[in-house]
Amino acid sequence: MDVPPYARLRGHVPPGSSWGVFDRDPERGTANFAGPAQVLDALSAVTRGAVFSLDYALDAFDPPMARARSAPRHELLAAHAEARDDVLREFYLQATSQVDGLRHRRASGHGFYNGVPDEDIRAGHPALGVQRWAEKPIAGRGLLLDLEGLLAAEGTPLDHRRGPALDVDVLERALRAQHERVRPGDLVLVHTGWARWYLGASPEVRAEVRDARRATGFRQTRELPEWLWDNQVALFATDTFAVEVLPVVSDAFLADAPEDAGMMHQELIAKLGVPLGELWNLTGLVADSRAHGRWDALVTVKPLHLVGGVGSPPNATALR
Repeated sequence: MDVPPYARLRGHVPPGSSWGVFDRDPERGTANFAGPAQVLDALSAVTRGAVFSLDYALDAFDPPMARARSAPRHELLAAHAEARDDVLREFYLQATSQVDGLRHRRASGHGFYNGVPDEDIRAGHPALGVQRWAEKPIAGRGLLLDLEGLLAAEGTPLDHRRGPALDVDVLERALRAQHERVRPGDLVLVHTGWARWYLGASPEVRAEVRDARRATGFRQTRELPEWLWDNQVALFATDTFAVEVLPVVSDAFLADAPEDAGMMHQELIAKLGVPLGELWNLTGLVADSRAHGRWDALVTVKPLHLVGGVGSPPNATALR
């Protein structure tokens, strides 16, 4: 497959999009970068039989950062005394660890990823649904970048209460510090410590950052979509609330995404087709990496097989 550089994608319609680039399984987006060769390559990372869940509990973020996404209510049911069944009420699929599907954001003025018609984006219709990554799970070499550790070592530790903006350069610095490089098809996992910090914060501090909608993340610039595309990243996941910093700190995409005050989601999801992971549990994996000096792993991601789903818990696992 001929993969044009991001600079050439700037001439596409819409600008900066990968629409039409993937001939096979186009609705999988950049997950296509992680093919059989990448899965086989990732097997070399499994040497100890260590297994890590990368999901938080479904009700971990209660109260949630996103006020519209409450934690689910779990109820047990019984037809008789010898059996149990259960049901989740008000189950918001993006209220905890999640992967954003490609119907999560529309490219303003252009449409959904790859030009899928608006009328196809409805419940029960398969177009761009998360079931595309359940039918054929995303698997390959996961590369963990420890930004929390890097910035602490550099003498500028992250202050999550203030919600700092991260630049793409910090990814390159982490790669150098860890003596790693991004390979085509990698699933890049970014550890900042934000989710662990939020879950451990006092109710007052949680309320403060929720009310301000303030969270650590990447600055809204073209450098991040360019970095992801030119490195052929299959999936990009962080332990932050939205991957990008909130509130928005740049007007780079304000004209393109006025509905979201210039958020970068439409550039990453609706234009490039990147599966975005948010609120992932990377605490155990980073502790293991720091202890063993190993930053890669075989990672599998299999969302719920919900036809037409917008997002889902990732059901992500790392193996070493």
